[in-house]
Amino acid sequence: MAGPARELVKNVALFSGLGEDALDRLAQQMRHRSFRRGTMVFHKDQVGDALYIVESGRVRIFLPTESGAELWVEFAARGDVFGEVALLDGRPRSASAETVEDTAVFTISREDFRRFVTETPQFAWKLIELLSDRLRHVTEYAESLAFLDVHARLARVLLEMGERYGAKKNGTVEIDLDLTQADLATMVGATRERVNRALAAFRSQGIIELRGRKITLLDTGKLRQRIY
Repeated sequence: MAGPARELVKNVALFSGLGEDALDRLAQQMRHRSFRRGTMVFHKDQVGDALYIVESGRVRIFLPTESGAELWVEFAARGDVFGEVALLDGRPRSASAETVEDTAVFTISREDFRRFVTETPQFAWKLIELLSDRLRHVTEYAESLAFLDVHARLARVLLEMGERYGAKKNGTVEIDLDLTQADLATMVGATRERVNRALAAFRSQGIIELRGRKITLLDTGKLRQRIY
């Protein structure tokens, strides 16, 4: 699996800038795993023993609560990395991860990853950038939950998904992630009914178009204005 692993990691932002030898060493240490849709990859508070890089499929990263509710905090698709925090500090997982469709990943063990970081000093800066990006995302997410209404939070989530996973077409952005309104509700931190009303409002204003579970952003400028 070194060949497919190397092909994947050379296009992953975290590993960009690494030399050929470093990429070869990294690929040789990686293992391939497959998960069916709806499989828990790991649970919150579980021991973190591996870093994951998505080859295909999608994974949701979420926080379960004692009441049984969930808060969806991140989304991982091809080329995205997740599970790195527990790998570095040795503490239990800070969130849970579940596949939302059949998913294939490459993993690297905590021991091998720490060795790779030690042996590849230039990689440390990329890792710092990733952790800084994670911190910024969590800070912005917490800020939106504290200070923004449901419409603004939904607008923020739609813009973020459009930027990361959307397909630009004739001035619009198509988001085809097979997300239900319940899924969006866990991402926004609101009830499904309130998200439904916010989607209906955006649609009536000509900001978005809904076709099944596909969302098309018709006017990203107006959607961005709704955040502020």
